[in-house]
Amino acid sequence: MVEQEPTTEPEEQAPEAQEEPQRPLLVLRDGLPPLTDSPAGLAEACAAIGAGSGPVAIDAERASGYRYSSRAYLIQLRREGSGTWLVDPIPLETLAPLAEALEGTEWILHAATQDLPCLAEVGLRPGSLFDTELAGRLLGYPRVGLATLVETVVGKRMKKEHSAVDWSRRPLPEPWLEYAALDVEVLVELRDALAAQLVEASKDEWARQEFEALLSFEFAARVDAWRRTSGMHRVRTRRGLAAVKALWETRNQLAEQRDVTPGRIIPDSAIVAAAQALPSDRDALLAVKGFHGRGAERYASRWVAALREAAALEEADLPVRAPRTEGPPLPRAWADRDPVAARRLALARTALGEAAERHSLPVENMLTPDYLRRVLWSPPATRDAAELAVAVDAALRDLGARPWQVELTGPLITQAILDADEPPETS
Repeated sequence: MVEQEPTTEPEEQAPEAQEEPQRPLLVLRDGLPPLTDSPAGLAEACAAIGAGSGPVAIDAERASGYRYSSRAYLIQLRREGSGTWLVDPIPLETLAPLAEALEGTEWILHAATQDLPCLAEVGLRPGSLFDTELAGRLLGYPRVGLATLVETVVGKRMKKEHSAVDWSRRPLPEPWLEYAALDVEVLVELRDALAAQLVEASKDEWARQEFEALLSFEFAARVDAWRRTSGMHRVRTRRGLAAVKALWETRNQLAEQRDVTPGRIIPDSAIVAAAQALPSDRDALLAVKGFHGRGAERYASRWVAALREAAALEEADLPVRAPRTEGPPLPRAWADRDPVAARRLALARTALGEAAERHSLPVENMLTPDYLRRVLWSPPATRDAAELAVAVDAALRDLGARPWQVELTGPLITQAILDADEPPETS
């Protein structure tokens, strides 16, 4: 916005009057429900949910940043005709009655991949679902957080001041419970509005395929997770990398045993500082500048043992800086290793970017970037256009691309492969 020169007339000095009125604050229509934390309470909740109609809005609260586990510490549910229910799974031995009550219903979740694993851990798995965040992405909304979509689509503002609290705390404060209940208050309304927009944009079949794929979602196990240590690039030697690995694994064991997030024991910066200095005893370790955290001194003997373990490794057993991977190399290395593959990637990225813009959706939702790289690094051998198109489509399907993605991107990738084989003209 370009600022205007202020005027001297009072009646024209009212920018507030020209601003868009603030959206009304979302409130609980039925008031705050009681916490369901007993078998009797769960039976009442299940009866009410089973007697309701339509899809069920579901959300879960975890203690990310506080606990090692990703378990659900609160589950919120709302269904037309049954109201909102807040279920505390911690004191309950089983949620089997709830799973039975939800059988055959469509679940409405926001950012389903965040909640599906912790819900599955307590025996809750959907038979069908609608993900409002993913629907927003397919519709091209630039911001798809729940509060933003609710404000944009439903026209209500949401409170978000308790989004990062420790949900493992007991008892749960009433303001936190109100915040949690609001997360499912308008999910049904939001789902219906987004579903109508998907139909209008002829993207409802895309959404159906995406939602179906989410039913089998599982977090992929991280390989060499210790390599994600923040600041590890400052460790210059392979012996130092071994120290990072040993310290990270020791911290991870302690975090799992205590069920606290690893960074609350010692931060990544402390691991890096110790790996750079490579102290050999407790006093030297505690004197390392940057080695701090709640568990720095408390577990000093464990850290020293880990460092000594790294120091005793044979040279051949030290970790390498860039381990071999079964997939294609990083894109920045393509030009040196295979210039034709680099041309394929550049052409395909341009084509997919233009297509994504035409269809008003993020390019990463049109096709998983890893699928694109894998097909282009090792494309089918044939250069017959028809045969290549069939082979590219098959390769994308084998990787996990949905039919709508194959239909949109297959021809673009095929053309990029064909065009890249022609050397670029030089002036």
